[in-house]
Amino acid sequence: MNIGMIQSMTGYGKAEAQLESGKITIELRTLNGKTADINIKSQLLPKDKELLVRQKIADKLHRGTIDFFVTFEANAVSSAKHINQSLAEEYYRQISALSEKLGVNADSALFLNTVLRFPDVIDNTRQDIINDENWTVVEKAIDQAIDNTNDYRSREGVALYKDVTSRVNNILKLEDEVESFDGERIATVRAKIEKAIAELMLKPDQSRFEEEMIYYLEKFDINEEKVRLRQHCKYFMDTIDGEAFPGKKLGFIIQEMGREINTTGSKANHAGIQKIVVRMKDELEKIREQSMNIL
Repeated sequence: MNIGMIQSMTGYGKAEAQLESGKITIELRTLNGKTADINIKSQLLPKDKELLVRQKIADKLHRGTIDFFVTFEANAVSSAKHINQSLAEEYYRQISALSEKLGVNADSALFLNTVLRFPDVIDNTRQDIINDENWTVVEKAIDQAIDNTNDYRSREGVALYKDVTSRVNNILKLEDEVESFDGERIATVRAKIEKAIAELMLKPDQSRFEEEMIYYLEKFDINEEKVRLRQHCKYFMDTIDGEAFPGKKLGFIIQEMGREINTTGSKANHAGIQKIVVRMKDELEKIREQSMNIL
């Protein structure tokens, strides 16, 4: 897989193989998951091949809830039951002899129908559909189905990439809007403090007043949060572009982005910034939902 080409954990792949006895179909369906949770949903796969198939899937699909299906469509020849003719003839001969001895007249078709119900006349032995003789053909179909699943995941990954990166850019644009309110916000906070002091008819020492004002305004300062949020957004973009399987790491980065956005909201003390923070949270939540499906 190329760096910068992310994959979705949602996928589907299918391949078919023609055997002497009929057509076998391999299907894989994948959803998001923290590990490779592989479910073999077929009795047709021999037990001695199951570990090999699990390893193939884990090596190529890496992570997710993965369901593996094998179905078989028999051709006309293999579907027909095998009749043990020599045994049937012997049963028929004995019944005919007994009927003649007892003087019983019976229809030949009735005799034959009776014979076919006797033990072992019809061979119901289940033959292994997948065996050592045809395993090479089946294995090739399994590999093809896995590759097709990866192709599907890559196509889904393109849409995922466009969505989450556009939303990260939206957060950065919203951050620019926050900065545009910053001067107004500080002036508003300062005016509120001055108004409160005036209403109390206090005449504080001017230098002390300025010190207290600076201290109070520093409690509402969001410059560090803005810087860290931009750094986290950059780290998100670097990770999604620079790593083959960035899904888990992106989850941690999103947590840090959320922390800075929440702190900005709690410190803002400004209606306009609060509205922008709500929009940021909405974008981040959509990024979080989508990133859970990134491999």
